[in-house]
Amino acid sequence: MVAEPGPRRLVLLRHGRTAYNAEKRIQGQHDVELDGVGHEQAAAAAPYVAAYRPTRLVTSDLARARQTAAYVAKGAGLEAEHDPRLREAMLGERQTMTHAEYAAQAPAEFAAFLAGDWDVVPGGEGLASLRTRVADALRDALAATPAGETTVAVSHGGAIKVGVAALLGWPDEAAASLRALRNCHWLVLEQRPGTVSEPGRVVLAAYGVTPISSSEPL
Repeated sequence: MVAEPGPRRLVLLRHGRTAYNAEKRIQGQHDVELDGVGHEQAAAAAPYVAAYRPTRLVTSDLARARQTAAYVAKGAGLEAEHDPRLREAMLGERQTMTHAEYAAQAPAEFAAFLAGDWDVVPGGEGLASLRTRVADALRDALAATPAGETTVAVSHGGAIKVGVAALLGWPDEAAASLRALRNCHWLVLEQRPGTVSEPGRVVLAAYGVTPISSSEPL
């Protein structure tokens, strides 16, 4: 008797810390590299992520994600593929501002931004565009993963939160209650085999997983 293949799996890893994260400075698509702590976090997380035995690794093409993916690539023996759709939201005129600067310049807008209404950001991408592009990237990554195998994707806190909620079909109010992943934490999505006309349901199997390194305060 031949056993049925297990679910296809997508492990979504947030990048390690940057100086902007430490300073509470808005990054968006501003291309910032990992800081020393971020490299430590990525090195600590990589063996645990590699233990899922991924057969494919995709990453945002921004430096902080690519550098994080490089640790996973080394541990898993894979080459990372770049997918710009996994980038963080473009946050327009507010990129590079600290939270304190943003709050002082536009307090009502900043409060809405913190509450998850990124449509208020001048020159920003907007939530509808972010939802569509990230959910499409995740859907494509799952579809390209054979049953019983795992793909790892490295992305960004806001992009992961919004994209996963869209992929799972959650209403906006439910998505708003999901906390963004911390640096180098990850989540796991699983999809049971389905048919061409009816793909299997995607479920959230784990969230906020971490090796609990000394660099990550609890």
